[in-house]
Amino acid sequence: MTQLSPARKPAAGATAEPTAKPATKESTKSLYGGTSSRRITVRDIAAAKERGEKWPMLTAYDAMTASVFDESGIPVLLVGDSMGNCHLGYESTVPVTMDEITILSAAVVRGTRRALVVADLPFGAYQEGPVQALRNATRLVKEAGVGAVKLEGGERSAHQVELLVSSGIPVMAHVGLTPQSVHAYGGYPVQGRGEEAAQQLLRDAKAVQDAGAFSVVLEAVPAELAAEVTRSLHIPTVGIGAGPDCDAQVLVWTDMAGLNAGRVPRFVKQYLQLRELLGGAARAFAEDVVGGAFPAEEHTFH
Repeated sequence: MTQLSPARKPAAGATAEPTAKPATKESTKSLYGGTSSRRITVRDIAAAKERGEKWPMLTAYDAMTASVFDESGIPVLLVGDSMGNCHLGYESTVPVTMDEITILSAAVVRGTRRALVVADLPFGAYQEGPVQALRNATRLVKEAGVGAVKLEGGERSAHQVELLVSSGIPVMAHVGLTPQSVHAYGGYPVQGRGEEAAQQLLRDAKAVQDAGAFSVVLEAVPAELAAEVTRSLHIPTVGIGAGPDCDAQVLVWTDMAGLNAGRVPRFVKQYLQLRELLGGAARAFAEDVVGGAFPAEEHTFH
C-alpha cells in the first residue's frame, strides 16, 4: 500500500497543503501490478473476469522460487502435481502423494505474501468420492495453508467440487487434457476436437461452474473451443495450450524459464534459458575450485 507522510501543521496565516491521498481502488484492484497488501482471494479473481482483466499464473514448488514470483506480481501460484515431472523425477504426475504435495505447498505459502496459492489434489486423493476429496483438501488448507485446491475432471468430479465449496474450500477445476489420466489417454493428446468431444468439454466446464468452482483450467484445447467456453462461462478460464482468448494463462515455471531438458511442448514460450545459465555457473565454480581460484582471500576467515 502507498505509505502516507505525516501531516504537517501549516505556518501561521498559511494555507494548509493537501495531505497525500490513499491509493485509489483503481490502483489496488488489478491482479497483476496491483498494490494490495493482502492475499489475493477468489473474489479478486471473479472481479477480474467482470472487468475483462487477463492475468498470469505460474507453478511453484518451493519457498525461494515462490518468493521471486510473488515479488514479481504473479497473482496466483499453483503448487501443481507437475512437481512429479519437474522436481521429483517421476515420469508423470500420477505417483505424486498427498504428503509430497502438502510439504511443498506449505513451503510455497511460507515464501509468499500476496499470491493466492492453489494446490493440486494428486491422483488418488479424490477419485473415491466427495468425502475423500474433502478429507484431503482439508489437509492442504489446514496443514499447508493454501487458499484453494485444484482437481481434474468435469462432470465426473462435480460432486467433489460441490462438497468442497459448500464446506468452505475454493476449487479451481481442470478440464480438457487432464494429465492424471495419461494412462487412459495413452499420452497427452489435444482434447475437444470433433463435435461430440467439443460438446462434452462444454458440458464438463459448465458442470464444474454449476458445482461452484471459482475458475477452470483448459488444457490442450483448440483455441476456437476455448474461446467459446470462455464466452459461455461467468467464471474465469485459465488456458494452457488453449489459445489467447482465455481469461488467464498458466505455464509450468521450469518450462517458462527453460530449465527442463528435452522436448518443449508447442504451447510453451521460453522466456529464459535457465538450464544453460545454471550449468555455466556450475562449471565456472568447478573450474575455480580445481584451479585454486576459489576460495580467494576475500572468501577466507582468519
